[in-house]
Amino acid sequence: MDHYLYMQRALDLAKLGWPNVAPNPMVGCVIVKDDKIVAEGYHQKYGEAHAEVNAIKNIGKDIQPGDCTLYVTLEPCSHFGKTPPCSDLIISKGFKKVVVCNSDPNPLVGGQGIEKLRNAGIEVITGVLEKEGWELNKRFFTFHEKKRPYIILKWAQTADGFISRYPVPENRSENIISSPEQMMESHKMRSEEMAIMVGKNTVLCDNPTLTTRLVKGKNPIRIFIDRKLEVPRDFNIYNNESKTIVFNELKNGSEDHIEYIVLDFTKNIPVQICSHLHQKNIQSLIIEGGTHLLNSFIEQNLYDKVKVFENKNLKFGNGIKAPVITFLQQ
Repeated sequence: MDHYLYMQRALDLAKLGWPNVAPNPMVGCVIVKDDKIVAEGYHQKYGEAHAEVNAIKNIGKDIQPGDCTLYVTLEPCSHFGKTPPCSDLIISKGFKKVVVCNSDPNPLVGGQGIEKLRNAGIEVITGVLEKEGWELNKRFFTFHEKKRPYIILKWAQTADGFISRYPVPENRSENIISSPEQMMESHKMRSEEMAIMVGKNTVLCDNPTLTTRLVKGKNPIRIFIDRKLEVPRDFNIYNNESKTIVFNELKNGSEDHIEYIVLDFTKNIPVQICSHLHQKNIQSLIIEGGTHLLNSFIEQNLYDKVKVFENKNLKFGNGIKAPVITFLQQ
């Protein structure tokens, strides 16, 4: 039996759940009998049935699970969460063989699902297309393995390496670098990640909304750093279109959709932010700038991906320089 072929199909199915399953991982499941797929399913939405449940539900009444092999991209869960344990369901249905792509790094599972299956007499094969599975759920794995969100650094720059004119022109259109197509891609990124962060100066200069508008999709949680709480409450970032987190040194607490979190500004700011976001189960973060904020994460090697939109037809001559990364240090 071609384990790689069927696991690839399960991975392809898993992708269909993005981004609706977040913060859960994308998971696909394929059930095979006599070298033929007889049922399949995937995790479609956070809080709803897992991939294994959906696939098992699609098995024909004339097919016995004991005669089938179940392929799943992530170790079946062994705990009660939003749904009952999938490992228990697999055991109760009488499967004799299960093939798994990745073990679950979540400490609530952490190998216990595989162990439970094996203790029930089920043959379990692991590590099939493991690298592809990790890449698919890199946000989930980074979050659990590094205890921080998956971090994307993003900025737009001119052909001569500037991210903004300085001083910032009153007519904001004079400071636009990205093309309409790049702006749409940027908004698509917002719809796919859990949170987006900027610094105080970016908020004061640009008065951004940081919502998803140019494409259809959810708004990310908005995060910004405002040490002395200088940004006026009538600025766009405080509107009720999305939750907003403000890192500062003056107050903790929540007011409607706004949460204030105190940081110690004499210590490592990026590390503190990552710790707080991990505690809040925020698994992915776009950092849009400005340069000081981006460089602070680059210096700490706290990033996983860099996305730069360059306008090769535009030069500012002077202004605020873009960050420079000569190579990824991961």
